[in-house]
Amino acid sequence: MHVTRDFSHYVRSAGEGVQHIDLAVEGVHCAGCMAKIERGLSAMPDVTLARVNLTDRRVALEWKAGTLDPAHFIDRLEELGYKAYPYETESAEASEVAESRFLLRCLGVAAFATMNVMMLSIPVWSGNVSDMLPEQRDFFHWLSALIALPAAAYAGQPFFRSAWRALSARTTNMDVPISIGVILALGMSLVETVHHAEHAYFDAAIMLLTFLLVGRFLDQNMRKRTRAVAGNLAALKAETAAKFVGSDEISQVPVAAIHPGEIVLLRPGERCAVDGTVIEGRSEIDQSLITGETLYVTAEQGTPVYAGSMNISGTLRVRVSAASEATLLAEITRLLENALQARSRYMRLADRASRLYAPVVHATALLTILGWVALGASWHDAIVTGIAVLIITCPCALGLAIPTVQTVASGAMFKAGVLLNSGDAIERLAEADHVIFDKTGTLTLPDLEVMNAAEIPAESFALAGRLALSSHHPVAAAIAQAAGAVSPIVGAVEEAGQGVSVTLDGQDLRLGRPSFCGTDALLDKRTVDPEASIVAFAKGGEKFIVLVRQRLRPDAKPVIAALKARNIGVEILSGDREPAVRAAADALGIPEWRAGVTPADKIARIEQLKQRGAKVLMVGDGMNDAPSLAAAHVSMSPISAAHLSQATADLVFLGRPLVPVVAAIDASHKALHLMRQNLWLAIGYNVLAVPVAISGILTPLIAAAAMSSSSILVMLNSLRGRRLRRENELWK
Repeated sequence: MHVTRDFSHYVRSAGEGVQHIDLAVEGVHCAGCMAKIERGLSAMPDVTLARVNLTDRRVALEWKAGTLDPAHFIDRLEELGYKAYPYETESAEASEVAESRFLLRCLGVAAFATMNVMMLSIPVWSGNVSDMLPEQRDFFHWLSALIALPAAAYAGQPFFRSAWRALSARTTNMDVPISIGVILALGMSLVETVHHAEHAYFDAAIMLLTFLLVGRFLDQNMRKRTRAVAGNLAALKAETAAKFVGSDEISQVPVAAIHPGEIVLLRPGERCAVDGTVIEGRSEIDQSLITGETLYVTAEQGTPVYAGSMNISGTLRVRVSAASEATLLAEITRLLENALQARSRYMRLADRASRLYAPVVHATALLTILGWVALGASWHDAIVTGIAVLIITCPCALGLAIPTVQTVASGAMFKAGVLLNSGDAIERLAEADHVIFDKTGTLTLPDLEVMNAAEIPAESFALAGRLALSSHHPVAAAIAQAAGAVSPIVGAVEEAGQGVSVTLDGQDLRLGRPSFCGTDALLDKRTVDPEASIVAFAKGGEKFIVLVRQRLRPDAKPVIAALKARNIGVEILSGDREPAVRAAADALGIPEWRAGVTPADKIARIEQLKQRGAKVLMVGDGMNDAPSLAAAHVSMSPISAAHLSQATADLVFLGRPLVPVVAAIDASHKALHLMRQNLWLAIGYNVLAVPVAISGILTPLIAAAAMSSSSILVMLNSLRGRRLRRENELWK
């Protein structure tokens, strides 16, 4: 009977002519597994992307629409030695819990058996140098076998299954030499016991499994903590919302059924399911995980709210601007997934090394055995030495060296408000020695505010706010918000580039340019803030000047000082007016700045710095910054940036503070340092250990302890990256 498999439910569009699916893959434990899967899937025709996320053992696949059946990917993974199925959050979490429990049971069995076998080995060791009878020694050996063999058969399953899948697919992974070493040690010990030999190595085999299981359990728990960051974001998503289907009638509907422009009700204690703007009501909202603000934000008319924000007190009516996968929360989640899947050049180096390691390990062990036999050693002694070589040269430490740092650093940077959007961003950011800032929306906050609202009579300012509602200009929107305007003035007409006008109760009202409102005479250029946008309001014979500006980010000055203290050059390149750029540069203590620059000018300046040998970090947020972000050595954008700029930037930072720029630089230095340390630890361990093992000095037991200790040392060293946030005084 032919059975068809339809996975179309799990396939989604990834852009024009491209389809995407996420698959959960079992048995992915190291960089070598990642490289093999990605190579195997990328070789399939029409596949445009194959990226493995080691953190949650998931592979993201993209291909030309209509060319491939997703079932072929699962078949291909099976050929490579891995079981796969469509990724679903709930099933993946259940599978992860089951695997964690099984791993813990294996560890418990192995640890219990190790303690008992070691207790039985002590009298044998002492008896071999005293007067123990051969029959007594054989009894202890057989007793050790009765404990070790069934315990190893159960506790070794995570490694044996993985190795068998790899060998069945005519390939190898790092579990193959581990399994061969354990089986050889057990087999040799059984043969020794049958022949009444003085030594058996049941203790070595079962202790090796214990060490390996400890390392794998620590690795899994470290990844679980990093996945918890993404899990926290996923938990913020509300699946339904109360949508107004009439003036006073609401209906609870799925988020997918909500569209921009519609109105939803947000009640106390609910999480917002959409991005939008409050049009009625007053409350406090907690949006700390979305924008980085730790204090509750007062939400009232005109306040933007985001999906995932918690409504604390009052009831709000919210006009939807984005829903479902278009929300800020969804964008942050995608960026975080990119960070966890990111591949650095150090990781690619480790991939290549791990790929070569398995055949090198097997060849080294075989040559060791043949070499010792050629020198006159017995087959028994030669095989024991070969087992020690096989065990001690397992490349687990090398496979963990980079992914563990990348995982820990990504989690630490996210907690500091930074998301990676590029695989090698950490290395490139660590090399940056010159920072170029855009001004508007980067050094300044993206929101406009009215500076002199208190100087204008309340009645007149309220009329100006209502008139501003008839304009699409962002400056007019700031005035309307500051005035708390709810309803526009009917009949208002907007003249492009000039302003808005209307006649109300026999009075002419105008809002816009000073020349449009006839208020040029009121301007005193000596007192007007050079960074302010000037808007005039005329009500009959009364005329007023409204000053609207963007404020500098609250921590911009200490951030610039911190960059200078780290010997990093700083300058501003902005398309804004010269007075505004000069005022910002003076306030921040930045002597090098240019105003009125075009995107081409920015790129030219970056190229000029490159020719001098500088490694430029570009920080910008506008659509016109996208080319310069791409041209720089490394780039960052705030989450408020235009979508194109976010897509171009290597890193994205959250919230209103600018300190994540310094945080990211410090984090990258620490992470790069740890990556290099781990590589040298892994390489140095093998350089020292392999000759010692080949010489025959080490027993399989000592080899097992040394190999597992190197892996655990690499993981513990990587975990030092979690302290990044506490080491920087600006992050507090």
